[in-house]
Amino acid sequence: MTTATRTNPLSYLTDQLDELKAKGTHFKLRVLEDEQAPVCTFDGKKVINLASNNYLGLTTHPKLREAALEATRKYGVGSGAVRTIAGTMKIHMELEEKIARFKNVEACVVFQSGFAANAGTVSAVLGKDDCIISDALNHASIIDGARLSKAKILVFRHKDMAHAEEQLASVKEEPGKKLLITDGVFSMDGDIGPLPALCDLAEKYGAIMMVDDAHASGVLGRNGRGTIDHFGMHGRVNIQVGTLSKAIGALGGYVCGTRDLIDFLYHRARPFLFSTSHPPAVAATCIAAFDVLENEPERMEKLWENTRFWKKELGLLGFDIGGRNTPASETPITPIIIGDGKLTMDFSRELFKEGVLGTGIAFPTVPEGKARIRTIMTATHTKEELGQALEVLGRVGKRMGIVGLIRS
Repeated sequence: MTTATRTNPLSYLTDQLDELKAKGTHFKLRVLEDEQAPVCTFDGKKVINLASNNYLGLTTHPKLREAALEATRKYGVGSGAVRTIAGTMKIHMELEEKIARFKNVEACVVFQSGFAANAGTVSAVLGKDDCIISDALNHASIIDGARLSKAKILVFRHKDMAHAEEQLASVKEEPGKKLLITDGVFSMDGDIGPLPALCDLAEKYGAIMMVDDAHASGVLGRNGRGTIDHFGMHGRVNIQVGTLSKAIGALGGYVCGTRDLIDFLYHRARPFLFSTSHPPAVAATCIAAFDVLENEPERMEKLWENTRFWKKELGLLGFDIGGRNTPASETPITPIIIGDGKLTMDFSRELFKEGVLGTGIAFPTVPEGKARIRTIMTATHTKEELGQALEVLGRVGKRMGIVGLIRS
């Protein structure tokens, strides 16, 4: 067959991309050219950044920078192997011990990402004869881990405890283990999981209780210890997942629990077994970040001060920030619900032209008809920056008919 007559077996991808473009939900990656900060440069344009998970501003904290540089000078740039062969460095163990003490648990294991921590843990601890009872809005990494486990999956309506109990009761007599799992803070709506009620259900039905605290780490609880501490649920959650990629300011995920759980994951969690361990600079950075959480509580206080101001002012502008047809935000994640995917992406592009980075999120990340601009507050935004961003949001929203559309 000549080159001229050869067909492209991946042409169907181009067709699907064309469909996204026709629907107005196709996007291009925006490229950050300087530090991840409240005001930074994307694609050559200086913008107020409302899209980062850098809740406490730790990506540029001087203590974290110095820890990374010192570890690089001392240990080099990489570990050279997976943890189970030759890649477990002393600094990795120090980080895991640090997190375990912080979270008030026996032990901890660090994964290369929060996604790997969730997917690797669920698929390791359960098998085809087991059952998973999962909140409808749980993170994609939980969903993928559940599918990989081959366990039976039962989904309960978001934060609907009666439905959760109904699902648990339906498999009560079935053999195998049961896992009840929820996000601590839901990443798209910013609401908090009903952990006390879920713990009650887990204990009533003998289920394993698991919480993904990615967006609660550094945000809720004493010094950012998460939803377990926020609700006083210590000892009632069997598996705690957290992240090092958001408020901690670096990269990675972790799982906390009993020593036996962590030892088992060392042996059976596939992302842990088949991925090279963190560079020493990353591990050192994370250790320094937990020191900052303990010693600089004013960062969390500022984060929540900014969050309260932002929610109030967005509401006064007339935007739907949740609580009408979507869950109400209770955290620094504050969505501006628009609904239509194309209108949302157009709004995001117009905001960028006016100097505000508010990323549009549409299907399949959120359901059809629930597209939104997800805004996230940080401790390092100034009132002046927030005021400027609000002015742009209000002006562009009125120009595009979005504020009036939401009110109708």
